[in-house]
Amino acid sequence: MPLRPYACGNCGFWQRWFAAPPSCPVCTDVRNALPEDGWDFASADDVAVGREARWTEVTPGVTGYWSEPQLGLGSTGWVIETAAGLVGWEAAGWYPPEALARLRAGGGLVALGASHVHGYGALWQLQDELAPPVLAIGVDDLIWTKAFQVTWPTDERLELAPGLVIYRSGGHFPGHNVLHDSQRGILFVGDLIKVDLDGTTPVGISCHKAYHAQVPLSHAEVRQARDLVEQVDFEAVATPFEYAAPVSRKQVLALFDRQLAGQPVAGPIPIEELS
Repeated sequence: MPLRPYACGNCGFWQRWFAAPPSCPVCTDVRNALPEDGWDFASADDVAVGREARWTEVTPGVTGYWSEPQLGLGSTGWVIETAAGLVGWEAAGWYPPEALARLRAGGGLVALGASHVHGYGALWQLQDELAPPVLAIGVDDLIWTKAFQVTWPTDERLELAPGLVIYRSGGHFPGHNVLHDSQRGILFVGDLIKVDLDGTTPVGISCHKAYHAQVPLSHAEVRQARDLVEQVDFEAVATPFEYAAPVSRKQVLALFDRQLAGQPVAGPIPIEELS
């Protein structure tokens, strides 16, 4: 019996299974909430019904892709223009045919990667449809990747394309990665940082081990993240869910320093207190 991709109706996590999966490992993990009404899994054919492609260029050379209605947590797939071609970072929960056709017309993808499982979305779909030679995931997070094939497990650092470098940040997940776009001054932070927005204006930032359960990072995890952030220059961040400019390195370092000054918290700190 062939394995087929199934999406969790609660969080959107994809699994390849021979029937509807018995449970979702992302939802049973402490970092996410369990579905109140029990498990609900949908096949790819079911997910495709009624979903329309959406995309927008958030800054020159960086386009976000998603579908309406959203699936699960509602992740955005970033496509970044580089001298080597288009690079995909994180993924939308689903890519309707119009989105895939647009990516093919742009030359396809030279590489794919993601920060951690909450941003994986339909990476499997991009791999199946566009066959990029590189799909890079942190080696400590391979447990979450059965829906697709990791072709480049990453350690501490990997140059994914000219001007795009993956760094292991740890923290939220052991293998959590960030992606630094040195050309544009953007740090694709995954869930290392959570940004609270008022419309499109950042009003607070936070860091956490588990947001739903409000479990903060430990001091050792914050120090590791701080050491990394101190090495890279940026004036904007992108999470798997939104693009936020301006959020600067100075503000993120100030957040980490607040965490290290006493008992860490998972809730947001107002941006005005970190400037």
